[in-house]
Amino acid sequence: MDETSRFVTGLDLGTENVRAVIAKVNKDGSLAVVGYNEGKTTGMRKGVPANLAGPAGSVDKMLGEAERMGGLEVRSAYVSINGAQLLSTKTEGMIAVGTVEHEINDEDLDRVEDVAVTGRIPANRDVLDVVPLEYALDGQGGIKDALGMSGARLEMRANVISALTPNCDNLRKAMESADVKVERLVPSVVAAAYAVLTERQKENGVAVIDFGAATTSVAVFEEGDLQYIGVVPAGSNNITNDLAIVLAIDPELAEEIKTRFVTGDFNTEKSPIIKIAKDGKERTFERKEVEEVVKARLDEIFGEIRKKLKTAKYDQRLPEGVVITGGGARMRNLDLFAKDALEAAVKIGIPKGLGGVADAIEKPEFATAVGLALLAANESPNNVAEKKKSSKKTPKIGDASGFLKKIFSKF
Repeated sequence: MDETSRFVTGLDLGTENVRAVIAKVNKDGSLAVVGYNEGKTTGMRKGVPANLAGPAGSVDKMLGEAERMGGLEVRSAYVSINGAQLLSTKTEGMIAVGTVEHEINDEDLDRVEDVAVTGRIPANRDVLDVVPLEYALDGQGGIKDALGMSGARLEMRANVISALTPNCDNLRKAMESADVKVERLVPSVVAAAYAVLTERQKENGVAVIDFGAATTSVAVFEEGDLQYIGVVPAGSNNITNDLAIVLAIDPELAEEIKTRFVTGDFNTEKSPIIKIAKDGKERTFERKEVEEVVKARLDEIFGEIRKKLKTAKYDQRLPEGVVITGGGARMRNLDLFAKDALEAAVKIGIPKGLGGVADAIEKPEFATAVGLALLAANESPNNVAEKKKSSKKTPKIGDASGFLKKIFSKF
């Protein structure tokens, strides 16, 4: 393996699961997956850390297998962030840049961005991204990129994505405990969109839904830009828990019933009785009761999603429809339910187009991790990796298996 090859890592830290994708960046910019893994998460609640040791240990343990697969050692990554804390705020800014002959440069763009953000985002929030929606020069709007253009007054309309500072800090601390430097925090639904959307979809108008375990996020794209982010504090685990309570069974059995026997079309022609073996005994459940529980929770979640689309003024205004990703998207025929609930064209988003051992991660639950790796490849041109070192080092914090410390040079 070439010692100077570029490698990137996407780390999707969710409430229930953590997933990693390590990929080599080819000379043509394409990615070849060399390592991946997924595992259970502890210490996370509704997308944010409830303690530091849990997420650190979960990442440390899961990442070891992905590193061994690729023969690499990860020191930094693009990491997902989620939860109802995420906020999408439309702002505007204006600066004077000189005479009408002045050519707009990078410094001017930075200045107008600062004006658009400063004082408009609360002090207890970290700005994750500033998405320029439109520039105007001397009153002439509709400009997508003002760099190099001439004018005396520069204005910008932007979408600012932010999250609570304590949650961002705690995520970084948890990753540091696992010896992983956070290069950038990216909303999970935005990363997933990067993996499953085409430029045409983003230009025409499309929504992405990241159906996670404890939260469900929605992002809207139009004219090529991120226009809105919203989060519903409920996910696929809520369906499992509802079944466990109503049927008086353990969550493991409830999850099996949900994934094996429930379909989003709620087909009434199926057998009225569900039979499943557990601990050597066969148990039976009424399909009608199971489906009523599942449908009630789906109605609630997708009803909230539709409310958020209405708030953003995009309900029934998405020519490219809706794309669903995340672990919750594994429910069979979920797209049929969502189509009726949202009154829009719906499909399940699966990351495609990667090389290497990508076949195993062409699943909706890996969309965020893949998108993070793609973003890292696009935004971190100086990321270089080394082969795994054989010298013994101190085991990382939280690594019960004693994985060797890793060397993955700075992006």
